[in-house]
Amino acid sequence: MCWRWGHRVGAVSAVCTLALLTLGGVASAHVTANPGTAQQGSYTKVSFRVPNERDNASTTQLEVDLPIDHPIASVETRAVPGWTSTVQKTTLAKPITTDDGQVTEAVSKITWTGGRIAPGMFEDFDVSMGPLPTDTSELVFKALQTYDSGEVVRWIDTAPPGAPEPLHPAPVLELTPAGTTPAAAAAVTTTGGAGSPTGTSSTGTWGVALGIVGIVLGAVGVVLGLLNRRSATAG
Repeated sequence: MCWRWGHRVGAVSAVCTLALLTLGGVASAHVTANPGTAQQGSYTKVSFRVPNERDNASTTQLEVDLPIDHPIASVETRAVPGWTSTVQKTTLAKPITTDDGQVTEAVSKITWTGGRIAPGMFEDFDVSMGPLPTDTSELVFKALQTYDSGEVVRWIDTAPPGAPEPLHPAPVLELTPAGTTPAAAAAVTTTGGAGSPTGTSSTGTWGVALGIVGIVLGAVGVVLGLLNRRSATAG
């Protein structure tokens, strides 16, 4: 009897552990660049979406590095209520030629400060940029997310094609040849309005998470039913 009970508890514990791991994977979100695809040589708006992943801390700073090895001549930020953006430029070793002449320096970092993204919320930071480089198939924007607890999350990791996604992936913008239609478009999103420095609620993620929890709990019921049935048969 004790063995059967231990076996039953072990099975249920395994299922519950799976539920927690699944929930953690769904609830976790990354700093991303949206849309994920744009055309080489074009001008585009890239939204850096920053979710707050901590239950007891707020996001108070975002730093995004722009790849200086593939410089972008024109970079402009959109005003975000409650936030202040600071642009850092770097002198280029090799100037780039545009329709307006030669460009000798380019934006290498953008830092947003002054606002707060509360737990369970997210914010979009929009940047207009172009013309996008024609000598690479992607742009990697390494980012640092700082919480008011002092924690800094480094979204800087990359992985080769086909490899598993790293724990803290850097935002990436895929570049397609001019004249082709980007494979992915930006999802319809709602950004935080004026006077709402805490950002926008990420209820969609939690909706999916709760749905998965329901499925897993149903699986727990099935496991218990099978175990009870086996116990009755054995008795």
